[in-house]
Amino acid sequence: NLDTEQVSKVKIIIADDKVTGRNTLKEVAKQIRSVDISPDGKRLAVSARGDIFSIPVEEGVRRNLTQSSGHHDRNAAWSPDGKWIAFVSDMTGEYEIYVQKSDGSEPPQQLTKKSKNYIYRIQWSNDSKKILWNDKLMRLQYVDLESKKTTLVCQSRLWEITQFNWSPDNKWIVYTDPQKNNMTRIVLYNLDTENKTFITDEWFSSSSPVFSTDGKFIAFVSDRDFNPIYSAKEWNHAYRNMARIFLLPLAKDTKNPFAPENDEVSIDDVVEKEKVEEKEKSDEETMTIDLDGIAERIIALPVRPASYGNIYVNKNRVYYVEHYFGEKGTRFYLYDMDKKKEELLGENMRFDVSANEKKMLVASKGNYYVINIPTSKITLKEAVKTDHLQTMINLEEEWQQIFNESWRQMRDFFYAENMHGVDWDFIYKKYNVLVPHVVNRNDLNYIIGEMIGELNVGHAYVNGGDKPSPERIQTGMLGAELSRDKSGYYRIDKILRGQNWDKKLRSPLTEPGIKASEGNYIIAINGNHVNNTENIYQMLVGKAGHITELTLSESADTKGSWKIYIEPLAHEADLYYYAWVQNNIDKVNKATNGRVGYLHIPDMGQGGLNEFVKHFYPQITKEALIIDDRGNGGGNVSPMIIERLRREVIRMSAPRNVKEPSTVPKEMIYGPIVLLVNEYSASDGDLFPYAFKKLNMGTVIGTRTWGGVIGIRGSLPFIDGGDLRKPEFGTYSSDTGEWMVEGYGVDPDITIENNPAEEYKGIDRQLEKAIEVVLEQLKEVKELPDKPADPKRSK
Repeated sequence: NLDTEQVSKVKIIIADDKVTGRNTLKEVAKQIRSVDISPDGKRLAVSARGDIFSIPVEEGVRRNLTQSSGHHDRNAAWSPDGKWIAFVSDMTGEYEIYVQKSDGSEPPQQLTKKSKNYIYRIQWSNDSKKILWNDKLMRLQYVDLESKKTTLVCQSRLWEITQFNWSPDNKWIVYTDPQKNNMTRIVLYNLDTENKTFITDEWFSSSSPVFSTDGKFIAFVSDRDFNPIYSAKEWNHAYRNMARIFLLPLAKDTKNPFAPENDEVSIDDVVEKEKVEEKEKSDEETMTIDLDGIAERIIALPVRPASYGNIYVNKNRVYYVEHYFGEKGTRFYLYDMDKKKEELLGENMRFDVSANEKKMLVASKGNYYVINIPTSKITLKEAVKTDHLQTMINLEEEWQQIFNESWRQMRDFFYAENMHGVDWDFIYKKYNVLVPHVVNRNDLNYIIGEMIGELNVGHAYVNGGDKPSPERIQTGMLGAELSRDKSGYYRIDKILRGQNWDKKLRSPLTEPGIKASEGNYIIAINGNHVNNTENIYQMLVGKAGHITELTLSESADTKGSWKIYIEPLAHEADLYYYAWVQNNIDKVNKATNGRVGYLHIPDMGQGGLNEFVKHFYPQITKEALIIDDRGNGGGNVSPMIIERLRREVIRMSAPRNVKEPSTVPKEMIYGPIVLLVNEYSASDGDLFPYAFKKLNMGTVIGTRTWGGVIGIRGSLPFIDGGDLRKPEFGTYSSDTGEWMVEGYGVDPDITIENNPAEEYKGIDRQLEKAIEVVLEQLKEVKELPDKPADPKRSK
């Protein structure tokens, strides 16, 4: 009250039907996270929308075994004896491992306790008595179902242990162990003695170890083929398609399946056959592992070098999925060691095999198929029916679980264990009181965003989830700036430049055969006059990518008009960016008389790397270079770019008849380099100027960068498909041992702020300063020597 200066609370009531927050029946087939096949291949254990389902392959009842919106049940795995389904759940408020009767006749039993940590993947032992799992504390552990005792197999000091497998006799575990030299070695662990043996050396990275079903071999993937490909832009190399599949015979007397053979006449084939069969039967019951010299018995499967995974070895048959760099998709193969032959089974498939070794679960194009173990090309016919896989969702309970899990994930994954000094338990209480008021997934994202914002850190993001969203209808854009005069028709004031041979930079009004110029008027669109509409873009709604007729004229009149046919764009952002870069190149060229080059790096991903390559190599003959890091959205390729920019001249190359000798290395800028930054130089766009300054590579001009360099990786799964990014990879100075850049940014050597009003007019004070500085620095550059006279070496 302004007269009394008294403040009173205004009670606001928003009448709402809570349409977006009511309990709802959901089809969850499109939210399947994992699928596991039963031992006999008749049913599938499915993890979807935070519940565990048991569904028939052909006919039968669909069971929701856990049926709760309030906790996240995931990673269902069927026990080899078929009695149990194991899964991970946070029903206690923390992730633990549970088992439940596969028919759902009894409630789940909790196996682990006090984990207070993120559990990734679980795997049954072949006798159904133990479960092996890995976690965020970089441990590999197993739990005994009967005693519920947990045994630590390994805890890495370097990174998470992600690949592991049980031996057929359940007495051994094979797993991958990350090494400090960035290689991964394979380790064999004995459950009885707890001894560990490296079975691969430190020279080659190895992965994906699995035991063969008969216990004779361990199959694994290893990068041991070196066939470099060479860059078309510079004399440089890269290695792809390095891996093959290898077999390691566990017993010294195991026959090499690829050993030379010699056929001889057998005097008593029957007796020999009986001996072989008796030995094979004996081998099935016991496993022999001779650790002495085990790493020296590695055998290469005769397949082409590529990338391999999803390996399964059933006696003489090896099943695997191959990805070959340079070819689209993946291929599913069988290698028959008896026939010495590789057989293509299918493409773009993943698979799993039932415990009885008779059925195979194949995933292809979002569908699941159960087939007999194949020996030739697969024809997928009837997919397992996952439609009508429904569950009733209590959204209030689900949103509470998502909030809780977001809080826990930050607690478990945040790079600094002290949570930046924030009382994280208090923060939970502070924001949890708001969760009951959520009636829309966007509300929940807002609350989670505010909660993780308390950490005062970059790269803490939340988005997505099952939420209502409007249908987006794309308006057609012409790649031009328009104005309307008193006639009601639209004048083409400016046509944006493009590169019409590049689909991403197509400018419709500049394409070959299109008669359109600046100053022309748009009279009609698809025969409808534009002077009869409030706004021309009303007539372009839904026209993006569709052939559209424009009637043009040289004046605001229909006389002398003509028609053109174009495909309007969905957006013009790429054209504006291209025009801005080209304009800056022109400015630098004119101001320096062509002596200085210019390039802009929009991000530190593939797009930014492409822009660097497109503009760096054509300008290596320039005397100096201005690199523009402003507005860089980040990524991870800055070390590659820094490596190229910091090259120094080693010598000169002067072939005969060449009038202008070149430097070695040739792909470099000999003269000064100036770097432009601003407050939108972010993430790896922060680390780029940091490295540039530390290595004294040149002058940095602009304003202090964003200041967010704690790295992230992909989101862990949430019930409704939401996305949470956690700052996990801290970075600190190798000189001082102190945390760097995060929360502050990188200071320029010369601070220049751009006035937005001037920028709108095309005035760029930061670029102008860069030109001034680089021209001054050019005066101090020592010129390279001319080619000397031919040497005389005659005696």
